[in-house]
Amino acid sequence: MDIGVLLPTGTAQWGAGDDPRDLVAFGRHAERAGFASLFVNDSLISPRIEALTMLAALAPVTETATLGTAALLPFLRRPVQAAQSLASIDLLSGGRVTVAVGAGFPGRFGRPLYALSELPWQRRFARLDETVALWRALWEGADAFHGEILRFDGIPPMTRPARPAGPPVWLGGASPAALARTGRMYDGWLPYPPAAAEYASGLREVRRAATEAGRAAEDVTPALFVSVRIEDDVETGRTALDAYARATYGMPLSELEQIQAVVTGTADQVLERLGRYVAAGARHLVVRLGALGLRSQRDQLERVADLIPALRPARAVPQPGKAP
Repeated sequence: MDIGVLLPTGTAQWGAGDDPRDLVAFGRHAERAGFASLFVNDSLISPRIEALTMLAALAPVTETATLGTAALLPFLRRPVQAAQSLASIDLLSGGRVTVAVGAGFPGRFGRPLYALSELPWQRRFARLDETVALWRALWEGADAFHGEILRFDGIPPMTRPARPAGPPVWLGGASPAALARTGRMYDGWLPYPPAAAEYASGLREVRRAATEAGRAAEDVTPALFVSVRIEDDVETGRTALDAYARATYGMPLSELEQIQAVVTGTADQVLERLGRYVAAGARHLVVRLGALGLRSQRDQLERVADLIPALRPARAVPQPGKAP
C-alpha cells in the first residue's frame, strides 16, 4: 500500500508571496513525512510548473519516493523527445519514475489543447496508445517504429532509462474502452471515481481485460487519484474545497464531486472514506490536497501524513521458528 501526494504546481494553488522554488522543499518534506510518491499534473489550461521540469528538479534531491505524473498529456510533446526526457529523469532519479498518461477531455480541457499542439482530436486514444508503445520500444533500444499513426525509421541511439523496460506507464480514465485498454497494455490504473463502488467495478473490468490478454491481474497497479481536506467538521472542509474547486476548475464543489473522488471531514471521517477505496482494491493513493496557498498545503500535508500508518495494512508478525 503506497500513499502519495500531488504537488501544488499550478499557480491557482499558490498564495500571495508564495515562492514556486519552495515546491522542491515541499517534495523533500513530503518524502520525509512518509509519502511514498510525489506526483505532478500536466496542462496548458492554467499556468503551472511544467510537469517534467518539476520531476527533473525533484530527482536529485529526493531518495526513495516515486516521481510520477497524474496525468501526463503526451500529445503536448513530440513523442520521441518525450521518451528521451522521461528516460533522462528515470536515470537521474535512479529508476523512480512512474508515468500516468491521459488523452485529454472534451471541452476546454482537451480539444483546444490539440489545436495548440497541431494534432487532430480524432483518434486521440489510438495516438496515445501508439505513443506509449513507441516510448517502450525506444527505451529498449529500437531504431525504428511502425504504427498506424506514428512511423519512424533510422532513430539514432537514445538515452536508456535506469530500468531495462523503462518506467511503468499507467492510464487515467474509467470509460469502458479505457478499462479494456488498461488491462491489455498498461502497467497501472489511475482513475478518480466519486464512489468506491465504481472503483471496485472498474477494477474488475481492468483485471478481466488483463486476463483475456494473457496477463496476470497483479501486472496492473490499482491506484486512485483523490482530493482530500481534513478539518474539524465536514462543512468547514466542504467550504475550503469549494474555494479550491472554483480556483482550480472554475466550478463549485457540488459539480466537481460528481465527476471526481473528493473526501473531507475529520481525520477519522477521511480515513473511513479512503478506507472504502482501499477495500475496493486501491493500492496506491495519490492524494491531492484541497488547499490554497503553500502554507495551507503544508498544513494539510501534515494532517494526511498522520493517516498513513492507519491506511497501510499491518504487517504480519513472524512466529517463532518460522521465516518472516
